[in-house]
Amino acid sequence: SEIALEAGRSGAGGGGGASVGSVLDTASGTRYFVKSGGLNAFNMLNAEFQGITDMDAAPDGIRVPTPIAVGTGESNAFAVFEYLDFCGGGDGREMGARLAQMHRHTSPDGRYGWRMDNTIGATPQPNGWMDNWAEFWVERRLKHMLKLAGTAGMDSEALIAKTYDLLKDHKPEPSILHGDLWGGNAGYVNVDGTVEPVIFDPATYYGDRESDIAMTYLFGGFGSDFYVGYEEAWELPEGHEQRKVIYNLYHILNHYVLFGGGYIQQAKGMARQIMNF
Repeated sequence: SEIALEAGRSGAGGGGGASVGSVLDTASGTRYFVKSGGLNAFNMLNAEFQGITDMDAAPDGIRVPTPIAVGTGESNAFAVFEYLDFCGGGDGREMGARLAQMHRHTSPDGRYGWRMDNTIGATPQPNGWMDNWAEFWVERRLKHMLKLAGTAGMDSEALIAKTYDLLKDHKPEPSILHGDLWGGNAGYVNVDGTVEPVIFDPATYYGDRESDIAMTYLFGGFGSDFYVGYEEAWELPEGHEQRKVIYNLYHILNHYVLFGGGYIQQAKGMARQIMNF
């Protein structure tokens, strides 16, 4: 298409696996948002594109940027999305309710995982399908991130065993997840005079919806009305406060992998909490 051709010509080249965002104004006057990078960024960009596509398929779910095109040019990879005109003054309650609606969209065969691996930030995230949620979380999330982070003084084997024990009787529906839902990946857009909530930059997979909600607590940005709206639409089950710590440890370990520093102390504190549950 004309858009893909323009994105292929205009995108950033270079050898890195990272991507940069830019605005593309086409000859027809339509504006798009383009993420581009070196050719080896294709898998990461394609996974984001496919994740947005799957989230977009959830009936009455929260808005995501419409996926337009994904591909490669001569020296670059690109993904093209609808350009979002962000604004303030949105309704947190509606954001919560619409997210709950998206979470009601579940995996086709009842399994946990996704059809491809992706990234959480710049960190590889494996999504191979599994039938059991406790096994999925331990194998695809906790063990994976502990391996990347190094044990750093934590008793990994005990933590893994305790996590499995705490999750083994928890059998959540395999909801479509955003996967990286902190405040910087959510906002509001003005669509023909109507302000709508929107989420973007996902690390999509099918899993426990509580893990999306858990991450919203990590770095702020979501008001109490968001949680009211979510629970009015779909109440969280008993035990979610404990599981919040289990799920957020994954993200804190990832921040240690990405940025180092004090995140390891925070991770150790969370691990101690989990061991005491």
